[in-house]
Amino acid sequence: MDHLPAIELLESTHSFPCEYTFKVIGTAESNFVGRALQAVRRMLPEEMEPPFSSRTTPNGRHVSVTIEPTLESAGDVLAIYRELAVLDGLVMLL
Repeated sequence: MDHLPAIELLESTHSFPCEYTFKVIGTAESNFVGRALQAVRRMLPEEMEPPFSSRTTPNGRHVSVTIEPTLESAGDVLAIYRELAVLDGLVMLL
């Protein structure tokens, strides 16, 4: 996971706790949206439901998911990136 932002960079550009935006693009099959949401939820307190939106490409092959949880630390951001990075069907993670 060499492409993850450095914890120092996250801490210098965000005031935690704060809302952080994850954009995940994957194949529009096997409930990719639900699996992406579940990956984020696993890293949040039980009562927290992150705001999200999704959009399918015109040809229906891919889906984009934007998830915006409120996170307590830069470490939480990196932990969620690690969870999302191993999703089956992942095309891009921003």
